[in-house]
Amino acid sequence: MSWVNDAFRRLSGANGDANGLTEHAQTAEPANFIRHIGSLSMTKSADGLFDPKLVLSWLMSHLGAPAALIGLLVPIREAGALLPQLFTAPYIHRMPRRKWAWAFACLGQGAAAALLVLIGLTLTGWAAGMAACFAVALLALSRSVASVSYKDILGKTIAKTRRGAVTGTSASVSATIVVVFALLLMLAPVERFALVIGALAVSALLWGAAFILFSTIDEEADPGKSRGEIFTQMHLLREKPMLRRFIYARGLLTGTALAPPYLIVLGSTAGNGAFEALGASVLASALASFLSSYVWGRLADKSSKTVLALSGFFGAGALVLGVVLDLLGLSSTAWAIPLSLFFLMICYHGVRQGRSTYLVDLAPEDQRTAYTAVANTVIGGILLFSGVIGAAAAVIGPHASLVAFAVLAFFGALVALRLEEVETGVTLFAMEKD
Repeated sequence: MSWVNDAFRRLSGANGDANGLTEHAQTAEPANFIRHIGSLSMTKSADGLFDPKLVLSWLMSHLGAPAALIGLLVPIREAGALLPQLFTAPYIHRMPRRKWAWAFACLGQGAAAALLVLIGLTLTGWAAGMAACFAVALLALSRSVASVSYKDILGKTIAKTRRGAVTGTSASVSATIVVVFALLLMLAPVERFALVIGALAVSALLWGAAFILFSTIDEEADPGKSRGEIFTQMHLLREKPMLRRFIYARGLLTGTALAPPYLIVLGSTAGNGAFEALGASVLASALASFLSSYVWGRLADKSSKTVLALSGFFGAGALVLGVVLDLLGLSSTAWAIPLSLFFLMICYHGVRQGRSTYLVDLAPEDQRTAYTAVANTVIGGILLFSGVIGAAAAVIGPHASLVAFAVLAFFGALVALRLEEVETGVTLFAMEKD
């Protein structure tokens, strides 16, 4: 269809070069490009409406769940989506068409969202908290399957210099949906509980629709090669020095994901009640994604290591800015902490775009699943360790946590500079490789 080809050329900047694709995949690429964007837009929108850091934590507080259980939601979601990948990857890698792994993972996430709607309408207290932890664990396990399979599917169906455009465009589209949700939370004359339950129900529907659309991806079957026993995949860490360096960089950059709650603590401690509101927090994150994701994605197609480095440097600056503004007594103003959070979330989305594109382009075609599983399993452990560092620093105060995460992000950017260039573009930085 002509509109598909036109949209493909406009969004991807396609120049006719289809690196790494078979002849059949090249023919199917324009339609697959649109299907990828549509499916990812729906799942990313669902993620934003579901958001355990903000939306789900607020719901559990509203239902009277214990703080200890509420505090488990984000670690279960983040680490639970990464750690199982070493175990699931060998089975996914044997599948001739891995799109079905991603599609059915959408159904699992949709089921988790539907379960949370039921929990919100029927349970309170400890029962609600325990049931929510189970639902988030189901979502995390499904998400791990989606994560380990998607990069391989993307690499088989979309050319090397257009993959960042897929993820960047879908992130910007989904951010628009989440901005609307945030504005409803802030302005609509509707009870917030009803809006949150409605958002979870919409999330379930979006994941179901993504299952239907993604199942139409034109993915060529391949023999489905096994990488051997589960733990033998870890030999990649010994044999592939650039994969190790990528994991070092990504691990240090996890501070951009773990730091936002500590900025919110600064605002609430200073009496910034307006920013503490759920709607304002969701809005800051969504606007950052909307304004930056497509740009990050296109830049990642030229040099994903540059995206990682820029995100680390500017993320460290955003965290230091938050600390400085608080020390100057400005945290209680309507603009100080929101400004810092906004800049930090821009960098967080840059890290997400850069790490995804770099890993797909780094991995050999027949090892993308294994690379993804090994990297994500190690990062899952690093996330838990980084969370412990943040919690330990929080005993001293949020300033210490934010400075610790800023230092991690800064060194993560330095490591990213020493990554190999895996795209065809020219990096903005040049450093001598080992």
